[in-house]
Amino acid sequence: MTAKKIAWLRTTLQFKGSVIKAIYKHILVCGAFGFLISILYHFELRVSQPALANVIPSIVLGLLLVFRTNTAYERFWEGRKCWGSLVNNIRNLARQIWVSIDEISPEDKQNKITALNLLVAFAVTTKLHLRGEAVNSELEDLMPSSKYIKLKIMNNPPIEVAFWIGDYLQEQYHRNCLNSYQLTSMQELLNNLVDNLGACERILKTPMPLAYAIHLKQLLLLYCLLLPFQIVATLGWWTGLISALVGFTVFGIEAIGLEIENPFGYDPNDLPLDAICATMKRNIDDLITLTPNARSHPSSLRSDKS
Repeated sequence: MTAKKIAWLRTTLQFKGSVIKAIYKHILVCGAFGFLISILYHFELRVSQPALANVIPSIVLGLLLVFRTNTAYERFWEGRKCWGSLVNNIRNLARQIWVSIDEISPEDKQNKITALNLLVAFAVTTKLHLRGEAVNSELEDLMPSSKYIKLKIMNNPPIEVAFWIGDYLQEQYHRNCLNSYQLTSMQELLNNLVDNLGACERILKTPMPLAYAIHLKQLLLLYCLLLPFQIVATLGWWTGLISALVGFTVFGIEAIGLEIENPFGYDPNDLPLDAICATMKRNIDDLITLTPNARSHPSSLRSDKS
């Protein structure tokens, strides 16, 4: 229980991953303005206006913030599901390539390893593409130098990598190294990878409507500026502190929604795409060390294809 209490306290006081850095200026402004109103009230100026509580009902602002946060979290969770599907499709396709494609010539095994590394390259290029970054040295060890150079000039590198994988599968089919059923299964998994890419692009390129974001910010600012006039008669010198706490609450919720609505970046609350790609690379390296117990016989492949 002591360890749990310590962990709870550590999480409560943790600065990294919180939105305090993004909203502390807003909090200071709210607190300073509330303190100013309390000073004016102390000198008996008529700043106390409890009726202003009816201008923006708290329940209306609360519903707007809940909708904002839920919408952002849906985008975050959909992005995570897309990457989870991408990981599963890569693992399944890698397994089928390694087990099902027959090795006729000595260089066939190396070609399969190259294809498996291209699957990892698809994940890495998807990550870079979603972050708006150019092809970098992270991909250099995952493909031949000629492909790496060509990939640098592509507008959508993941699509090019998917093309190379599909071209490799088609070539193995024409060489009688896999049958039509296996080819269809692998092509379906490859299509799923492209679908995952498209779903991530949809999240990235469909931000929160600007008018809604602007209106919510305007309401938040107006609410926090009107709040001291409503509470100064009751709280007196505590007005600044309470205004700062309310600002911390409402601006924090809005900042959380803003941070998680694009889950593909480098923020502490974004998806760990680097770790996901590294995990897939380790999975592929482990798979390459395994030797399948059975191979499809070339004659049966030819008869199936005929």
